[in-house]
Amino acid sequence: MTEVSKQKKAFLRKLYLAHTIDSEQHNLLSLNKLTGMPRRTLQDSIAALGDIGIECHFVQEGERNNAGYYKISTWGPINSAWVDTHLDEITEQLK
Repeated sequence: MTEVSKQKKAFLRKLYLAHTIDSEQHNLLSLNKLTGMPRRTLQDSIAALGDIGIECHFVQEGERNNAGYYKISTWGPINSAWVDTHLDEITEQLK
């Protein structure tokens, strides 16, 4: 397998996170446990989803600041079905 550039890896990470968030309700802690990515990487990647046209927001539940989950509002120009079909390839390149 060829070396994946930092830019491509960042793009694939955003696709992977968007897919994961869209599949079920996740907060930072559950995303951290599932992906093994550091909190800061997750926060930066989620914040940068808008850079590729994916709209994601945090749905607050209850009084506590971190009580809630992330939700994808729209995939914008990205085809979510393509991401779903190619998820194995995406995760392989993120290793």
